[in-house]
Amino acid sequence: MRRRDFLHKDAETPLSERYMAAGAICSFSTNSEQLLEAARDTFLPVEMPPVSVDFSLRLWVDNADTARPPWPRPYVRGLGHLVFAGFDAGSSMLADLRTCRVIGRFSGAMAADATHWKRVIFPMLLSILAGSVGLVELHASCVARDQRGLILIGPSHSGKSTLAMALIETGFRFLSDDRTFCSLRQGRLSAWGLPRPIKLRREAATWFENFRNREPTDVQNGERVFHCEPNQAIRKQHDPKCEPRLLVFLERQQGSGFYMSPMRCSEVRFRIEKELLAEAPEAVRNQAETINGLLSLPCYTLQYGGRPQVIAEQLASSFLNRSECQ
Repeated sequence: MRRRDFLHKDAETPLSERYMAAGAICSFSTNSEQLLEAARDTFLPVEMPPVSVDFSLRLWVDNADTARPPWPRPYVRGLGHLVFAGFDAGSSMLADLRTCRVIGRFSGAMAADATHWKRVIFPMLLSILAGSVGLVELHASCVARDQRGLILIGPSHSGKSTLAMALIETGFRFLSDDRTFCSLRQGRLSAWGLPRPIKLRREAATWFENFRNREPTDVQNGERVFHCEPNQAIRKQHDPKCEPRLLVFLERQQGSGFYMSPMRCSEVRFRIEKELLAEAPEAVRNQAETINGLLSLPCYTLQYGGRPQVIAEQLASSFLNRSECQ
């Protein structure tokens, strides 16, 4: 009697491609064309064979698994250099942070859910691997004018997404919402986003014409929200990176007002590092140069309140004046 391959050690993943993922080179192998399509929609293709690969993915899809959406909320557990991410009872992946190798098994239905991969699984994967490949993940939104980037940093409910949306109305290009990955390669600092929509809360109906007299229909983390893809609306192809020129830490206040003040380098470092995942010493060293690159930028706190379009106009003017002087 043939033994069952319980661990699927003999599973074949003959499809293979390479991508640029937030500045890191990824080697991806799978048995699912649908997963490759989701990766192509999320990352940049690598035309020439790279000298080295920063991390590798080997994801096997089990089409015999009958799991169906809606998908439960994912969870992550870590033990030393190993990180386990579970997405339902039978779909999961294991990351080795020392070797930057990821293996995983997914149901056919989850593999076919491209939106879930772009909004949940791929961003979570990059968050897990970021420190090991030298990326710094900021709890931030990012917009750009040409290739000059403005990064808006702040906790939940500080208005990052709302101000990003208002800045887009003034002519900025949308790059990322809520999480921005930063890299330093060959002495050049870059900010990267993933093709996720902007998430706006119910109050967006008060400020933006596109949502006027509408109720949010999408649900995220138990809250009803609007999802908007501004680059698609204005028929622009998503450009996933920019050169950051200004960091702004948001402090939302009651009442109207706009006050920007420069920050000390030590305060900026503290605020960035306290949001990072706990990392092994080697990963901390990998991130150090990128963090130093961020600290070399002009950094300000913005205490503000009032209509987001008014704040965005003042912020855009301040950004353009400062970036033209650099």
